[in-house]
Amino acid sequence: MFEILQRFFNFCDKENRRKFHLAMIIGVVNSFFMALRIAAVAVMISGIIRSLKDGVPFTANTIWLSLGIMSFSLLGAIITKKNMSMWQTEGGYRTAANKRIEIAEHLRYIPMGYFNENSLGQITSVTTNTMELLGDVATRAVMLVMQGLLDSALIIAMIFFFDWRIALIALAGFALFQFVNIFMRLSVRSISVQKDKADTAQVSKILEYIQGIAEVRAYNITGPRRTELNAIIDHCKRTFIKMELHCIPFACIQSIIAKLAGVAIMIASIFFYLNGTMLLSNCAVMLICSFMLFGAMESGGNYSALLRVIDIAVKKAEAILNVPMMSIDGSERPVEQAKTVQWTVFSESPSSYAAKAEVSKETESVLNLSASNISFAYDKKKIIDGVSLTIPEKSTTAIVGPSGGGKTTLCHLLARFWDVDSGEVTLAGKNIRDYDMDNLMVNFSFVFQNVYLFHDTIANNIRFGEPDAPMEKVIEAAKKACCHEFISALPNGYDTVIGEGGASLSGGEKQRISIARAIMKDAPIIILDEATANVDPENERDLMEAVRELTREKTVIMIAHRLKTVRNADQIIVIDKGKIAEQGKHDELIKMNGIYARFIDSRKKAVSWKL
Repeated sequence: MFEILQRFFNFCDKENRRKFHLAMIIGVVNSFFMALRIAAVAVMISGIIRSLKDGVPFTANTIWLSLGIMSFSLLGAIITKKNMSMWQTEGGYRTAANKRIEIAEHLRYIPMGYFNENSLGQITSVTTNTMELLGDVATRAVMLVMQGLLDSALIIAMIFFFDWRIALIALAGFALFQFVNIFMRLSVRSISVQKDKADTAQVSKILEYIQGIAEVRAYNITGPRRTELNAIIDHCKRTFIKMELHCIPFACIQSIIAKLAGVAIMIASIFFYLNGTMLLSNCAVMLICSFMLFGAMESGGNYSALLRVIDIAVKKAEAILNVPMMSIDGSERPVEQAKTVQWTVFSESPSSYAAKAEVSKETESVLNLSASNISFAYDKKKIIDGVSLTIPEKSTTAIVGPSGGGKTTLCHLLARFWDVDSGEVTLAGKNIRDYDMDNLMVNFSFVFQNVYLFHDTIANNIRFGEPDAPMEKVIEAAKKACCHEFISALPNGYDTVIGEGGASLSGGEKQRISIARAIMKDAPIIILDEATANVDPENERDLMEAVRELTREKTVIMIAHRLKTVRNADQIIVIDKGKIAEQGKHDELIKMNGIYARFIDSRKKAVSWKL
């Protein structure tokens, strides 16, 4: 138990750990004030017994003394309880909030392969249910268990001042209670793991169901036909019930032990009084103490079953935080200072980055992106195998090839979404691993085939990389991306809140907003991953104009299947089975009569096909 508590406290950050420790210290004081009730009762009973038995007058001073001690005890208990609850609640919820942010920040810098190996439901479960458990249940359970131990220990210590024999009986009851409690925690060990797995599986399946809601409706997978989802939810319900049923017998035994210990104290006290070895006043006090002793401990003991669940929750969060991050602490400069070009990166705020270039007019710049014999494997399957290429600044490079050949992976390696297994990627002649990660990303903008927009206003989605950008700059970027017109036609214009993922917009509209976002960032290198692949003819003209505006005077790397988007590229790289199969300009590759020529021929036939 103490190992689990220690792990939980170590998991908390320094500030919130201090709050928990302070709450525990205040808890000790609170227990002391609670134990003072025994002294108040003892004063009153002693006065009454002396008055009845010895004829000593029962004065108002006795009443006032007892009332004073009781009032002091009650007032102190209220104040300390209030402060203890505030510290532990604030520590718990702030820990959960800070860990959510810490996990989110950590996920930014771990290799992208982690997200292939771990489901969205698993990650979501940790950042939602697990953190909620730590913020709410863990805080309550940890402090109730600790308070139960402290209250019982202080009351037993105070009983020693009255009669050491009764104190030993109370101590024996306390020890037997904790012995049963150990077995209760052991009994829920395996079921706690099952509960966690069931909870994660439920979140994963619900997310999958919601994300595939179009297919669910199309194939009428509802009601009884929703068998897999129903089964997982039912299994989760049964697991939760099973855990409760595991705890109930032990909780009943603990309650019986607490009550029997109280009865034992009462019988022993009466026996000692009748034997003449205990004063009547002490006997009366012990009878009252028998009802007070195990209340807090019984409450804390019932919550101790949750400690195993809390331990699993902490380990799950730590498992994510312990995933090795990519090396991110490189140079603060995105490129080395050169004779012809100097790139300076400065940060006005943690979330806002800007780049400034000073280019000599006499000579060409040297912001080249290169790969030298790079290889990369995912799950023992080699995706990129010995690729070398150079992408000059302000040039356009088209990457084509069969599906699954490694085109997207190559672009991710160039932008350091993953680290290469061997070889190196350089920007301006310097290995990209030597750059500070955030400052390296200043140099790249991305437009993907599947655009993700956040559940926020259109303006905030456009200024996503520069949250403090003025509205004039947002509108300027939207106009360049050819989306100002349709945004202005919306009910609230730029303040229109779009659905999560951009669900309320068409594919072409989402693409143009993502291009406006990239224009706002104004990075020198643009990566287009089949950005125009699924655009309808009505939106194609506006989208192509937006792409031209985005890529003006930029280094462009595009993955594309359309002839019109690749034939004018400065170089075309054909990727097949993780290797560069062909490389050159359009006319040169056509003459080779290889993969590219066949690719172009198939595209021409597809375009010319008519009903």
